[in-house]
Amino acid sequence: MANLSHYRNIGIFAHVDAGKTTTTERILKLTGKIHKTGEVHDGAATTDFMEQEQERGITIQSAATTCFWKDHRFNIIDTPGHVDFTVEVYRSLKVLDGGVGVFCGSGGVEPQSETNWRYANESEVARIIFVNKLDRMGADFLRVVKQVEDVLGANPMVMTLPIGREDDFVGVVDLLTRQAFVWDDSGLPENFEVKEVPEDMVDQVEEYREKLIEMAVEQDDDLMMAYMDGEEPSMEDIKRCIRKGTIALDFFPTYCGSAFKNKGVQLVLDAVVDYLPSPVEVDPQPLTDEVGEETGEYALVDVNEPLRALAFKIMDDRFGALTFVRIYSGVLQKGDTVLNSFTGKTERIGRMVEMHADDRNEIDRAQAGDIIAIVGMKNVQTGHTLCDTKNPCTLEPMVFPEPVISISVQPKDKGGNEKMGIAIGKMVAEDPTFRVETDQETGETILKGMGELHLDVKVDILKRTYGVDLVVGQPQVAYRETITQSVEDSYTHKKQSGGSGQFGKIDYRIKPGEVGSGFSFSSTVVGGNVPKEYFPAIEKGFASMMQEGTLAGFPVLDVEIELFDGGFHAVDSSAIAFEIAAKGAFRQSMPKAGPQLIEPIMAVDVFTPDDHVGDVIGDLNRRRGMIKDQSAGTTGVRIKADVPLSEMFGYIGSLRTMTSGRGQFSMEFSHYSPCPNTVAEAVIEAQREKKANA
Repeated sequence: MANLSHYRNIGIFAHVDAGKTTTTERILKLTGKIHKTGEVHDGAATTDFMEQEQERGITIQSAATTCFWKDHRFNIIDTPGHVDFTVEVYRSLKVLDGGVGVFCGSGGVEPQSETNWRYANESEVARIIFVNKLDRMGADFLRVVKQVEDVLGANPMVMTLPIGREDDFVGVVDLLTRQAFVWDDSGLPENFEVKEVPEDMVDQVEEYREKLIEMAVEQDDDLMMAYMDGEEPSMEDIKRCIRKGTIALDFFPTYCGSAFKNKGVQLVLDAVVDYLPSPVEVDPQPLTDEVGEETGEYALVDVNEPLRALAFKIMDDRFGALTFVRIYSGVLQKGDTVLNSFTGKTERIGRMVEMHADDRNEIDRAQAGDIIAIVGMKNVQTGHTLCDTKNPCTLEPMVFPEPVISISVQPKDKGGNEKMGIAIGKMVAEDPTFRVETDQETGETILKGMGELHLDVKVDILKRTYGVDLVVGQPQVAYRETITQSVEDSYTHKKQSGGSGQFGKIDYRIKPGEVGSGFSFSSTVVGGNVPKEYFPAIEKGFASMMQEGTLAGFPVLDVEIELFDGGFHAVDSSAIAFEIAAKGAFRQSMPKAGPQLIEPIMAVDVFTPDDHVGDVIGDLNRRRGMIKDQSAGTTGVRIKADVPLSEMFGYIGSLRTMTSGRGQFSMEFSHYSPCPNTVAEAVIEAQREKKANA
């Protein structure tokens, strides 16, 4: 029976290009998992095994791997940094116990690091920080530590200090032991010497060591009193306090180094063992009922409890469908029958594998704390709970953001439709933020996603992995409709045609709802003018009409409907009559309520060198952007703005042209906002033409 206290389920996350994947490669090399280190820029990294990842030099899907360090088992997930793939980070954090946040020594806290840090805070994941790339021009460890405090509002606990800067960076000083680790120029991680602290750093080391101990002893009142009386706590006590504070998210042990040059990674691995929690030290996952409300019970991480596991990722590869599963409690054996509490169906466990990126080792048994993959499950999707058939339960589900951009696609050759359908079906199962639907009027297949890069990669996967060549239409924005005025109105549905007729009369108010509220229905009918049993039918009638507004046929958001009176007929009234009345009422009253087109606004974060700030801001203004914030760093300026999605297509090309290729940006959905009249008119006209041509 494996010792759960020796397990560490960790994720490595950061902004694009901060060096997550390179750090993972070094960890695998140091733990003996791989013998030749692959480089991202050569397209040879172990965890970047998709062709698209190797070409673009970015991580697209999270990769899972298992390795061992000092008798501890690490299940590591290397996550993507690009904002279009944040769902991969989100769902990985959901099943991890700890994380390593990697920051670039020169870039510092970049846009995506903020988003990932926010996700980690929401998931309450304990973290250590690794400031990477200290061998680069402009790298400054203490500046990044200050940014972590200011930008992320976090509390970094400095554990190591760098020896030398930029090209002269040779090693790190461990503040706890007052030892200097100095590497030679061979680039081999094992070629280091432990030396005395360099003379010119002694004062700085003592200053930061004192801060470290002061932060640590705050976790233990007795130690704090003794420390204030001049007694230094033992190394064991300090480490115990750091571990306690890290797990409680009071502070984040912060290390520095250069993964590419193999300097400083061992200390990070030691920190994972010393300070990050094992599965049993993390608050257990709450169990929920069918509608997602917490029941007050928890999935205790214990081998002797009934089986509870969460499917957090589906991946289709050359061996078939893989379902990645985090086991929270109990034991899972080959041949077991498990219940999928979402579908209510049982599945038999055929093959189980331990993953090493895209290689695998067959296993017969897995237990609480493990992250494994199951081959060939039929009806399991991301977020489904697998549990013991005698003890059904549901783990807290995952919530995914709605797509904001869509494109129409069709196969180049006529015979490709079926092939495309099967391929897209597999891809939708893999990625919950990727949706597909068919336009009923034009018959086109519409792909929806989180951004241009997201859909670009999907089209590329369809072409290369599944051999489906597509003709791709122009990107479309997910416009919505809402209303601006309150309307009180009445509608009667009456139909007599021999035999029993239909009758339903409703008096209602339609008014604008709170932003983000969607659709809400309430009833204040008194005296039984409309019997209660018809309320659900009336609500259903209104709700079904919210899918298509009266302005341009886009879904309707943020509308409140209140039923306050009406009338019924003892014989002719029925649920269907009142449902039809509600649909007619919607069509009648929406045009009177000041309908308005609203568009998705993106929170855009742009990095630009100093000499191009004016051009970038001018360009964002031309794109109807609202500049929210501007902050100068050592290597350039970060500009935050809210910009309509419709104005951001092709922005990366413009930004690169303006900044001579040095600019970067990321964006994520922020909110919906009313369209200016000129834009709204153009969109409505385009929709009318589309319908006329259909």
